[in-house]
Amino acid sequence: MATQSQAAGGTTATTIEDVHPDMLIRALRHLDGQALAAASCATAHLRAIASQPDLWRDLCVTTWPSLRHPRLLRLLSSSPDAHRSFFSDAFPSPSPLTVLTDDDDDDASLPSELISAVDLYHQGAPVLSRVVETDTSTLWFRGAPFRIDALDRKDPPPPPSPTLPAAAAEPFISPEDLTLSWVVIDPHRRRAMIATGRHPVAVDRHWITGETVVRFASVLGEECALGVVVTCGEETGHVLEMSLMAEGIDGVCLRGRDGLAVIHAAMEGDRKREEAKEVARRKWEEFVGRRQKRREAAARRERAVDLACLAVGGAAFLGLFAIAVSR
Repeated sequence: MATQSQAAGGTTATTIEDVHPDMLIRALRHLDGQALAAASCATAHLRAIASQPDLWRDLCVTTWPSLRHPRLLRLLSSSPDAHRSFFSDAFPSPSPLTVLTDDDDDDASLPSELISAVDLYHQGAPVLSRVVETDTSTLWFRGAPFRIDALDRKDPPPPPSPTLPAAAAEPFISPEDLTLSWVVIDPHRRRAMIATGRHPVAVDRHWITGETVVRFASVLGEECALGVVVTCGEETGHVLEMSLMAEGIDGVCLRGRDGLAVIHAAMEGDRKREEAKEVARRKWEEFVGRRQKRREAAARRERAVDLACLAVGGAAFLGLFAIAVSR
């Protein structure tokens, strides 16, 4: 990374080390996380500058506005590399799981608390930013279906984003243009993961209420998926409900303990580059297809059992009838 410049009677080489650090920091602030990490691999000088905590702190807060929450600010200020570690955990997608935690595993290894940093956008403009702290150590949570609510229709509507002009404080929201970032954080182990993809995998209309149901999902294997369901109003499209759930291949929500096991395994697992929205949608459709095939197979087995029971009952009735007639 050097250039040649004419000096009085000769040439001198100018390298990246000759650029003032303040100029480099100003330039690095315009990079996203992936580009910033790549720049740090170029030279030892760039690595030292690109590793400054302020760069990664500003990048994380810009990427996830919900990180301005006081508890998350304290949590991520605990070590100089906290923001960089958080970005490396939360920005890439978790890799698919091959083996899930068994029921015999120690419950103490599961997270006792989860913090959800939720940021919802419409056409790139922030719509909702919220932090949800969930106590996952109780028997009630671990025995009930896994569900974390970021917004309930009984809650007051979220305040308009300060980035929007006053005239657009109540804009019409097109559900298809929503994007989501739901980061799940284990505050005690200081690990994090993005729960779902950023783009919807399905947009449907409720046949009774007329409300639009937007689904974000991340398929974590053959048997399970994490999903966020966002319910939007019929007339304005305003967000009414938003919940994170863990679903099994049979279409039933996993128990709280099983959902924690899935999240714990995904947090500790590898990361991969975020998939294109077409790929994520195709994987979700394949997951739903496997679910439908399993339901059809179960229905065929139930019909076979019913027919067998009818046959046995009919044979028993005919046998008793024959005995009664013969007497």
